Amino acid sequence: MAVTVSLVALFGLVLFFLLRGKSLGYGAAFVAVMFGFFLASTGASGPINSLTNDVIASVRSIDF
Repeated sequence: MAVTVSLVALFGLVLFFLLRGKSLGYGAAFVAVMFGFFLASTGASGPINSLTNDVIASVRSIDF
């Protein structure tokens, strides 16, 4: 678990600087995928899934 959290922090930091420097390419895509992969295996995955489901339900309930 400690290794996963540190990898999430590492990939998150690298992704932040890649996006801030507007260096978007295959490397940034790989970092983003790895960040998501390791983030999904932490305890943050439950609240993130719940938030996503709530946002989708809210958008569906809006009448245009």
